[in-house]
Amino acid sequence: MPYYPLYALLFLDTGLSEAQVSALFALWSVTGLLAEVPAGVLADRWSRRGVVVLAGVLQAAGFVLWTAAPGLWGFAVGFAVWGVAGAMVSGASEALVYDGLAAVGATPSYARVAGWVTAAELLVQVPTAVLASVLVAAGGYEAVGWASVAICLAAAALATRFPEARHVADEEDADGLAGGLRETLRRPGLRLVVLAVALLGGLDAVEEYFPLLAAGGGVPTVAVPYAVLAASLAGALGGALAGRAAELPDRALPVLLATAGLLLGAAALWVHPVTLLGVAVGYGVYIAVLVVGEARLQDRVPGRHRATVTSVAGLGVELASLPVFAAWALGGIGGVALVVLAVVPVVAAGVRRRAPVS
Repeated sequence: MPYYPLYALLFLDTGLSEAQVSALFALWSVTGLLAEVPAGVLADRWSRRGVVVLAGVLQAAGFVLWTAAPGLWGFAVGFAVWGVAGAMVSGASEALVYDGLAAVGATPSYARVAGWVTAAELLVQVPTAVLASVLVAAGGYEAVGWASVAICLAAAALATRFPEARHVADEEDADGLAGGLRETLRRPGLRLVVLAVALLGGLDAVEEYFPLLAAGGGVPTVAVPYAVLAASLAGALGGALAGRAAELPDRALPVLLATAGLLLGAAALWVHPVTLLGVAVGYGVYIAVLVVGEARLQDRVPGRHRATVTSVAGLGVELASLPVFAAWALGGIGGVALVVLAVVPVVAAGVRRRAPVS
């Protein structure tokens, strides 16, 4: 999405203050939190594919507001719409893919497929940055905006082609939100893996600090984007290897996560470009563990509430990112490393292999 690398600059160049920009980000986050679980319920009660398609259309509508009516209120309403769209796609997309694989007896492939999706999400940042630069030079923010709208609609159109394996409705489906949450709370193994995935996903907030870490490690300002890109590429490699990581013994996953935490800790003890390379490697290892954890969650979720329970985990991810932000504020990268290591025991218990739940 060409808007992604530039929207913060758009806000400032439109005349908003940094405080107003922060308020917009807060509105975006709160909207997503409030919509996360209801969006999962909608996907389970109606259509996972339909929700994914609708999310693309809503995101396009948000960018139309930004482009046609730039200003505080246009940005605010656009962010609110985008927050709802993001919540809609988070649980529905994973449920759509997993149940589609289950319909053809290919659920063991989920970790590999999800890993390649994660890798693509990270790798696409490179051509996106190039495209954004070309568009803003040729037609300013307006060109960037309309191109982003077109890409959202194209993605929504592509999503209409996804196969959807519909579950058979039963009386419990009528419970909607309450039924989905009961499924989460009733099964001890499911509770634990939801917690593990939420804590794992929250750790990804450390990515926001990679530019600061690079600058603090002596990387010149002009080279900071390349240092951040190295971490993204390492994350993409980790995602691509997630399928193989899923085949490792259960005890290997917490060891890998602990290794990632120790590499972060090394960067805190010795500020040097070499340790920044270790951080990139650790991020790639973390991404592989995260994808495997998400796959183990899908293996245990009852199909009729798959999107709802996945959205509950997504809500947990948003909440679990808060301790990461606090750890950085209090102790920098060393504080974040301690948070990673603290999550290891929960991950060890939560991502053990169990029989898939139908």
